[in-house]
Amino acid sequence: MKRGRGFILAPLFIWLVVLTFTRSSHKIEGVSNMSSAKSETNHDAGWVNKWLNGIETVGNKLPDPSMLFLISMVVVWVLSALMSGMTFTDIDPRSGEPIQVLNLLSGTAFTTFLSQMVTIFTSFAPLGVVLVAMLGVGVADEAGYFNTSIKIMLGWTPKALMTPMVILVGLLSHSAIDAGYVLVIPLGGITFYAVGRHPVAGIAAAFAGVSGGFSANPVPSALDPLLQGFTQPAAQIIDAAVQVNPLGNYFFTSISSILIIALGWFITDKIVEPRLNRTSPVDADSESSPDMDTIGAVERKAFWWATLVMIAGLVVLTLTLLPASSPFRDVNGSLNSFSAPIMQSIVPLIFLLFLIPGVVFGYVVGKFKNSKDMVDAMTKAMNGMSYYIVMAFFCSLFVYAFGQSNIGALLALKGAALLKALAFPGGVTIVGIIFLTAFVNLFVGSASAKWALLAPIFVPMLMQVGLSPELTQAAYRVGDSSSNIITPLMPYFPLVVVYCQRYVKRTGIGTLTSIMLPYSITFIVIWSIFLLLYWATGMPLGLGASYVYPPM
Repeated sequence: MKRGRGFILAPLFIWLVVLTFTRSSHKIEGVSNMSSAKSETNHDAGWVNKWLNGIETVGNKLPDPSMLFLISMVVVWVLSALMSGMTFTDIDPRSGEPIQVLNLLSGTAFTTFLSQMVTIFTSFAPLGVVLVAMLGVGVADEAGYFNTSIKIMLGWTPKALMTPMVILVGLLSHSAIDAGYVLVIPLGGITFYAVGRHPVAGIAAAFAGVSGGFSANPVPSALDPLLQGFTQPAAQIIDAAVQVNPLGNYFFTSISSILIIALGWFITDKIVEPRLNRTSPVDADSESSPDMDTIGAVERKAFWWATLVMIAGLVVLTLTLLPASSPFRDVNGSLNSFSAPIMQSIVPLIFLLFLIPGVVFGYVVGKFKNSKDMVDAMTKAMNGMSYYIVMAFFCSLFVYAFGQSNIGALLALKGAALLKALAFPGGVTIVGIIFLTAFVNLFVGSASAKWALLAPIFVPMLMQVGLSPELTQAAYRVGDSSSNIITPLMPYFPLVVVYCQRYVKRTGIGTLTSIMLPYSITFIVIWSIFLLLYWATGMPLGLGASYVYPPM
């Protein structure tokens, strides 16, 4: 049990890091890209900055996620050939027989792989999920519905409630994927500046909501089915009959949004902004105007029409679900079972939830004059997904190889045996997954790429010690979100530095990291405790979800 103490001492150690940052003198000139930031931070003698530079150096040497999947697939092929002749005593729960690693480089296996390559890619579950959802999101984004909605919400907010509203808008922006990084974060600085508060504090609060609270959202987003698309195949390594609901974490992530808003509010107003007022005065020649762009009468009219249409659609859907004879219910009359048509329709509903209001908004403001304009908006959204499609191709091949070789199942059985021998309580295991994920996130920033690599190991392994795929996924989401805001390898991190430089020109990578560390540490510690308490109360994680495997 001595190993378990590490999880108790870890937060204390990290708080020492915060104190070190707080007492350090951050005299780093501003940067606009990763390479210049690195050279400037090298001048800082603080050991924490050197540590962060080391993380940046190691992370930059990692291959692109697409190539990482390709390399991983080749490694699996070679290992499968080397291990195929070995005998293992571990019993495969799917067959009841000793597990056997299959040689993927044998003539039959390799030709089967080549003949099914196209099907492997096109049947890759996350691919269709993301693309369909993004078609609707792209229309709403291109029409300007998201932009106007965010400005209206922030414009209505009293000064005293500006911080929680900025964080809430950051959480809601997840529905528009990366819109939060390019819209909400700079608007956070502008709105704070406009009401006489420190603009960098507004940027920090928005960044905490958009990135630190990435998995806390009161509204379902494309991230839910995206992660489920990796969790379910991983669970099926052990049990082919397992079905994971796309909203299997929805109740937990919804309630978590309240926690993240409260924590972010306290940290911004009581820790970050007072420190910024003392140490980082706004430059007199700041380039940014304190006034937000005005919203015209046409945009306001379009916003209300589009929002009313969205609300009407939700009302109609609710009325359709209520009757016992609703076609959205399963044969037993349930709405939350995986086989219920409503659960199978989550992604199309997300598509429609944004498509219809987006079309209405675009039509009223004159952005969409004909059907071609709407199609062009969808095309633009797909252009932005081209990198993801390439990554998904190599990821699908790796996932297939990992599953077919039985190496994933073998790792799960060996890891489960180790966990059983260590006899850690389930809560300690879950906290370990959270902190391990947060550490890996310092090097591999993409949430989907990281979960594609970790899910085939974490999910089956924890299933073998009685923890459900949904609980493992929830733990991953907490760890992944919490460290997003302190890793320079997160693609948008340098962009946030540039936003800060508009007001405090000497801001650099180390400066921004020191600002965001209190959020990151508080989120991972308190959110981890919250997950354990949530689990202890027995409140449901989400639709059709369980804490244990097999479900009770």
